[in-house]
Amino acid sequence: MEFVSPEGLRIDGRRPKELRRLNAQLDVLQNADGSAIFEMGNTKVLAAVFGPREVALRSERQEDRAIIKCEYAMAAFSTGERRKRGKTDRRAMELGLVIRGTLEETVMLELLPRSQIDVYVQVLQADGGTRCAAINAALLALAAAGIPLRDMVASCAAGYLEGTPLLDMNFVEDSGGGPDLSVALHTGSDKLVLLQMDNRLPVETFEKVLNLAQEGCRAIAGYMRGVLLEHTKRLATARGAMKA
Repeated sequence: MEFVSPEGLRIDGRRPKELRRLNAQLDVLQNADGSAIFEMGNTKVLAAVFGPREVALRSERQEDRAIIKCEYAMAAFSTGERRKRGKTDRRAMELGLVIRGTLEETVMLELLPRSQIDVYVQVLQADGGTRCAAINAALLALAAAGIPLRDMVASCAAGYLEGTPLLDMNFVEDSGGGPDLSVALHTGSDKLVLLQMDNRLPVETFEKVLNLAQEGCRAIAGYMRGVLLEHTKRLATARGAMKA
C-alpha cells in the first residue's frame, strides 16, 4: 500500500504535516462534575470527571495533595468489530496509568489535599491515536469541572512511513509497521510530560518526528483553548440571563 502519493498526499487526502479534523463538546453528561467528547478525525473519546471528593480508601489519602484515579476503556463497538470484553484488559490498564500520569503532572494536586478525582475515559470510536484523544478529552473534562490546572496539556502522535514523517496517523497508517511516537506537551512551558515510542528511530529522524508531534500538540492546544473560551462565554451569558 502506498501511504504517501507522488503528489505528497496521504490515503485520506491530508498532507504529511496536517492534523485530522478536530471537534470537541463540553458538559455532555449531566451527572458528571465535568465531561467532554473529543474527536480527532474518526476517533471519538468521551471523558467524565467526578470530584474532587473524599478519598474512598483512607489508606490512599494524601495529606498534602489530591489523588487521581483513571479508568480507560474501549466500547465494544468502537472498532466496528465486536470486541470481547474481559475484566483484566492489560492494554486498557496500561493506558489508564499513562493518562493518569499525564494528568498528575497537569493538575494542581497540592491545592486539593485529602481528596480524590475520578476520571473515566471511554473510546466510542477508534481510528488511531486513541491515547492522545483520551488525554485531550480528559483535559477538557477536568477544565469543565473547574479543577485547577498548572498548564494546558495537549497530546498528539506522529509516525514515520516511506521515509516521511506523518502527523496524527489514522488506523491504516498506524498499522503500516512504521515507528509511532506519542507525545503530551505542557504548551505554556513547552515541557514534555509524555513520550512513548513503539519502535526505534535514528536520532535525526527521531528529532524530526518529535518536533512534528510537538507542533501537533501546540495546534491542538490552540483549538482546545478556543473551545474552553467559548464554553466560558456561554456559561457567563447563561448566568447573566438567570440573574436578569
